[in-house]
Amino acid sequence: MPKSKKDKKISLTKTSKKGVILKQRIIEDVRNCVAKYDRIFIILVQNMRNNIMQNVRTEWKDSRFIFGRNKVIRMALENSSEAEIAEGLQQLSKALKGQTCLLFTNRSKKEVLKWVAEYEELDYARSGFIPSESIVIPEGPMPQFSHSIEPHLRQLGMPTTLQKGVVTLLKRYKVCKKGQPLTPEQAKLLKLLEKQLTSFKLIPVGIYSKKHGFTEITQGAKENIECDMDAEISNNT
Repeated sequence: MPKSKKDKKISLTKTSKKGVILKQRIIEDVRNCVAKYDRIFIILVQNMRNNIMQNVRTEWKDSRFIFGRNKVIRMALENSSEAEIAEGLQQLSKALKGQTCLLFTNRSKKEVLKWVAEYEELDYARSGFIPSESIVIPEGPMPQFSHSIEPHLRQLGMPTTLQKGVVTLLKRYKVCKKGQPLTPEQAKLLKLLEKQLTSFKLIPVGIYSKKHGFTEITQGAKENIECDMDAEISNNT
């Protein structure tokens, strides 16, 4: 089979040598995965955490997650030799928006969507996060903290003191307010207080398969998946 005219090296200008090498590697990885796997999912990553993502990669070691700038991913998809025989790849390319990644897999659509709908990891919120609830700490002793951390709590804004060696909050204190972005100090306090206000989630946006082309995953489709999951739980109880 003659080599595709589209399957060629792409010139990546106005970047450092290291950046060019990285982008070219991403492009080659995407092209190789397009040929190797039957399905490609666009996954929107909510509250990205590298350590959690590494665990996900380990669990899905038979598949491949690829991150990169959407512009670079589009270059790879639209210039892939597969694009000549699969118009769905171009639709997939146009659907790339926001902080997304591509999941290349041979697992079934049902299995992937069910797993994604169930998967969630609670985590500590970072500065700038907008909480959906207010966190208020009542005045009084805080025995969960050692005496050595009391000065640090005061530096972060909490009205604390040591009373007989016990960290004590002198008055009721609102750590954060619903709807207001967290400051760096508030984020640190919430972590010290072990208050996890956010979660790492993977949200499916679209799927491409070599057999059916590209399909957008609508909110209605996601709700149907959740209903199927609820039905399975009911049948097993």
